[in-house]
Amino acid sequence: MKYLKYSLLLGIVGSMLLACSEDVLVENPPHFIAPDNLYVDLAGFENGLNGLYAQFRRERGGESFAGANDLLIDPAVSGVDNCYGNNNNGWNTVGNDFSRNTPDESHNRNFFEWIYQTINAANTIIERAENPELDWTEEEKNGVLAEARFFRAWSYRHATYMWGDVPLNLNESSGANIVTDWVRTPIEEVRLQMEEDLLFAEEYMREPANDGRLVKEVASHYLAELYLAMGEPSKAKEKALAVMAGPFSLITSRYGVKSNEPGTPFTDMFLDGNSNRSEGNTEALWVMQHELDVNGGGDNIMRRWHRNQSHSVRVSGTSGAILFTVENGGRGLGRIGPTRYALELYGANDDRGGKFAWRSYEVLNNPDVIPVGTNPQTGQAWALGDTTFFDWQGKDEVTDNPYWPSTRKWDYANPLDLAGSRNYNDQIYLRLAETKLLLAEAQFLLNDPNGAATTINELRNRANATPITAGDVSLDFILDERSRELYSEEHRRYTLVRMGKWLDRTVQYNLVGGPTVKEKDRLFPIPQTVIDANLNLPMEQNPGYSGSE
Repeated sequence: MKYLKYSLLLGIVGSMLLACSEDVLVENPPHFIAPDNLYVDLAGFENGLNGLYAQFRRERGGESFAGANDLLIDPAVSGVDNCYGNNNNGWNTVGNDFSRNTPDESHNRNFFEWIYQTINAANTIIERAENPELDWTEEEKNGVLAEARFFRAWSYRHATYMWGDVPLNLNESSGANIVTDWVRTPIEEVRLQMEEDLLFAEEYMREPANDGRLVKEVASHYLAELYLAMGEPSKAKEKALAVMAGPFSLITSRYGVKSNEPGTPFTDMFLDGNSNRSEGNTEALWVMQHELDVNGGGDNIMRRWHRNQSHSVRVSGTSGAILFTVENGGRGLGRIGPTRYALELYGANDDRGGKFAWRSYEVLNNPDVIPVGTNPQTGQAWALGDTTFFDWQGKDEVTDNPYWPSTRKWDYANPLDLAGSRNYNDQIYLRLAETKLLLAEAQFLLNDPNGAATTINELRNRANATPITAGDVSLDFILDERSRELYSEEHRRYTLVRMGKWLDRTVQYNLVGGPTVKEKDRLFPIPQTVIDANLNLPMEQNPGYSGSE
């Protein structure tokens, strides 16, 4: 029988090993890392926090630590109005056919386990930090607690948007305190705990020691989003403005690597070498760190998931004319892609919809394979360096389509492994533009459409898009603008669920998965393994799923 949280299994193993050491060995094994010998000083707690950052990085990696398999965060970004499964692989078999969205579905279970592993890791740090025998200052203690409590709130953010009411656990779980009578806590109560944790994090967050560490403005950002979810737009506006009072500003001019080459300020942010604050990115609030060939450096599979399959493109019937290169973003599998709705949102001059932001073409770069025939763009025979453009305008999204545009935000290739599956580049996780869109939403809800239009126009002006007026602003327009600005960055499902728009917009705009969506799919089912592990108390399933009331 599986337990409610995978972390409990680790606790059982740990307690068994500890029992053996007490029975057989007199001393505490110095090379056995466990909470009892890790959380004894500030350095140990810093190592524990590093573990939380590793859990954070898993979001954009494979579902397992071992390989570049299915993208863990996929259920939060695909199967929505602006993103579908271009390839029926992994979770996209569900996102393209919600009849498969069942309590036994493995990707949903893996997501649940990841979230509660992270919660337990945070709880362990929080609980162990209260040890009165620790030799540290109050400032050091609160700094550690600020990061740990942030990650706990961040994890429950995922959990509540995915499953609604969820078990609220605030204590370390180990083999000594296994719980088999969990109760799903109402989402309102969970959000109050999230608020408490985020307010603490906002107050006590330390100055970051490096580009990847949290800053207090990240907590303020998530408080703004939380207050919108709680129906408190005044507080949301206050917290969004607190972020803007910090040392951040929109990128409005070219900077960093390739600044002397063709491009745009918007797309500069996503180039390898431009993501971090230390690299000139004034817009980045939180940047996910990865390092090649470094123990614990981490990796992700965003390019593998988003960049379409150049190797499957045939030019005038000829395959093999396009090689993987650093310049063309590396080897992609195109597991997910933008819906037709998402692609058609952009105006003609909007940089966010242009060639530096989207790949709707491929460049012939294989000198050994030149297609036979005429390039329709030049009227001449195909030649090395020619561009073949996809004929996608006016067409609907379908699966297994290598001739469909894909975002360039996650372009990356390791020069020593051009066909490799993993990215090792640092990536923007959260930026000021998203905070501004939260502010615009709060302003609109506070009957200030002029203020909302002014805020939105900051982003549109940066992208050379046509400015809007107060009369253009609505919640649906804000959702459209979020897609233009944040496609593939935001957790789109969460935004739609928070605004009560997921069902209607997915049915309307997702032409692959939308026809299979039902009312129950607003929330995911509690994994059956979790329900089965709750031995001493029946756990209620979400409505509409097998076994639910």
